[in-house]
Amino acid sequence: MDKQWFVLHTLTGQENKAQKSIEARVKLERMEDYIGRCEIPTEKVSEKKNGKKRTITKKFFPGYVLAELALYDEAKGIDENGRKAIYARTWQFLRETPGVIGFVGGDRPMPLKQAEVDAILSNKPAGAPDVERPKIDFSVDETVKVTVGPFQGQMGQVSMVDPDKGRLRVEVNVFSRKVPVDVEYWQVEKVAVEETFEEAK
Repeated sequence: MDKQWFVLHTLTGQENKAQKSIEARVKLERMEDYIGRCEIPTEKVSEKKNGKKRTITKKFFPGYVLAELALYDEAKGIDENGRKAIYARTWQFLRETPGVIGFVGGDRPMPLKQAEVDAILSNKPAGAPDVERPKIDFSVDETVKVTVGPFQGQMGQVSMVDPDKGRLRVEVNVFSRKVPVDVEYWQVEKVAVEETFEEAK
């Protein structure tokens, strides 16, 4: 079966649990024909905390997991509701996975383009310098720019701030639609007013 990459929405903090559950159940339930790789894009980042330097692994997109799936049944084409027919086994398997809320894009999500997958899964090149990022305070409705990962350089608007955890929710244009993405302070930077106007032109 032909597999395509999709983005699964998970409960924030349960990305690893969802990934491990999918990988374990694929073997147990013999779902290899329907479910392929499952990835959580991460990057190692060096930062200073309390005067000490440490290297930590950060998730690019907290709350999201990439999965390679045989989702659409091309042989059946369109179902009785005029929508693409899906493999019931794949759908049921993911619905029963702990931590998985659903697909980015709803019940009939669009698969990612290969270029998008390559950009997301390509980690920082070997030998690239680690980046130390100071703590900065952000506020709701503020415009920020993503500085790390496949959406580097893209702007979005802050919709939620969690200063205790150093996290933000930013509305960005992901996969051709506005999607709330949970990021950490170190993944974005404040945008100057002039830069916001330039982006709008």
